[in-house]
Amino acid sequence: MRFGARILFEDVTTTFQQGRRYAITGPNGSGKSTFMKILTGEIEPSKGSVTRPKKIGILRQDQFAFDAYRVLDTVIMGNAPLWDALQEREVFYAKAELTDEDGMRLGELEGIVGDNGGYTAEADAATLLQGLDIPEELHERKMSELQSGQKVRVLLAQALFSNASVLLLDEPTNNLDLESVHWLQRYLTAYTGCLLVISHDRHFLNEVCTHTADIDYQSIITYTGGYDEMVLAKTQIRERVEAGNAIREKKIAQLKEFIQRFSAGTRSAQTTSRKKEVERLQISALARSNIERPFIKFANERPSGRHPLEIKGLSKSYGDLHVIRNFNASIARGEKIALLGRNGAGKTTMLRSLLRNATGYVDAPEREFPVDGGTVTWGHEVTVGYFSQDHKESIRPGSTIIEWLHAFEPSASQQELRGLLGQMLFSGDDATKRTEVLSGGEAARIIFCRLMLQKPNFLMLDEPTNHLDLESINALNIALQKYDGTVLLVTHDHDLVEEVATRIWNFDNHMVEDFKGPYTEFLTQKEAATA
Repeated sequence: MRFGARILFEDVTTTFQQGRRYAITGPNGSGKSTFMKILTGEIEPSKGSVTRPKKIGILRQDQFAFDAYRVLDTVIMGNAPLWDALQEREVFYAKAELTDEDGMRLGELEGIVGDNGGYTAEADAATLLQGLDIPEELHERKMSELQSGQKVRVLLAQALFSNASVLLLDEPTNNLDLESVHWLQRYLTAYTGCLLVISHDRHFLNEVCTHTADIDYQSIITYTGGYDEMVLAKTQIRERVEAGNAIREKKIAQLKEFIQRFSAGTRSAQTTSRKKEVERLQISALARSNIERPFIKFANERPSGRHPLEIKGLSKSYGDLHVIRNFNASIARGEKIALLGRNGAGKTTMLRSLLRNATGYVDAPEREFPVDGGTVTWGHEVTVGYFSQDHKESIRPGSTIIEWLHAFEPSASQQELRGLLGQMLFSGDDATKRTEVLSGGEAARIIFCRLMLQKPNFLMLDEPTNHLDLESINALNIALQKYDGTVLLVTHDHDLVEEVATRIWNFDNHMVEDFKGPYTEFLTQKEAATA
């Protein structure tokens, strides 16, 4: 596939086999979604052909395509033969009288419905929806009544309901909370067909996938194992080729020196054999990798006091819905707290409730955020850096990237700002890009630039991995582990929680459980409680 002079991949010949689960990996812009669309037949390749089965389960991206349908019906539509049979059957049932021909066709339809599990279709669809945190009271609603994130989860249930021998899922963990991600992991691990999945969740890929098809070097190379195993194998192969090239280069240099010294003398026969040896020792061509790794390093200008935040009796509700009830917590300097819970449980509400009177933070929307009661006391010398889930709240339109960044630190030189942008993969003319045209990933990266520039000692990050590729998420993970300030982190990334968090605030049933320990211990306690 190529776009003009740009080649995404060429001369790719590969087979995806039944019973295997493949991660499709590569950085943003490498062509993962394009490759998936070629496999589904949505777009045609520049050259070559694709052989596919008749029935493929696809995670559809158009959230509005099913607005006129019930949620349950939208899921059942994932199995097209069953849905078509059910619709045709309804036409016959609506007739006052049936002809013999109608009766025969109805019998055929009942056979199709039976073969496709139609008699338990609604119950099976409901089970999928419950697993993906779509509550029962929404199952009879129209799709148009659902929020954007809920629609995406219904479309994921639709793909899973397809009963297809091949499943193609592009970013299925988007808009899923950790509990739903874990449910999906278990579901896909038990899937016996051929799965191809794109995801920026490293833990998810490692848990689910048996193989990894990596888009890099203008090709697609399949490795055995999940994401981490692919990275290791890819690195080892690259290192072997580079080491082999270094040995060859040294040998070639020695041979060329011999040829240069003796080509005109009595040893001309030996120089001829040396020339042939040089031709044989060709360097293996190393295509340039398209992987780019950002460098994130959070520092703080000065440390906060030993107790940067005290919360007493904090309560917040929306009408009759109590989200936070009488919450108390004392946070010590250097603690890294992950906020976990279902979508809509109150994690963002908690951050906004705390930001209202945060020192060193002046963003207007949070200042005006009302709470029902309680006190939030920020400690000595605390400066807060906030990453909002909604980037539009944080990045004002009407300026260039470098102008927007300069406003937060007027004393910073252009060279310093460009160096910072370079760390986050903005090169040359990117600095003059307009803020209103930024992609989600670009917006996230310039917010990280701002946080690195401001050097706060207390980070509040609300879904910072949304729109980031795996390389950027790994860079963020390492940066947070090394950061010696305090962190409140909302994320659905398992590895980020497991490797960064020292404490958990779990939002469940309108209550907040404060677990003082790492994620692995929290999961062990939770499993023991439900055993």
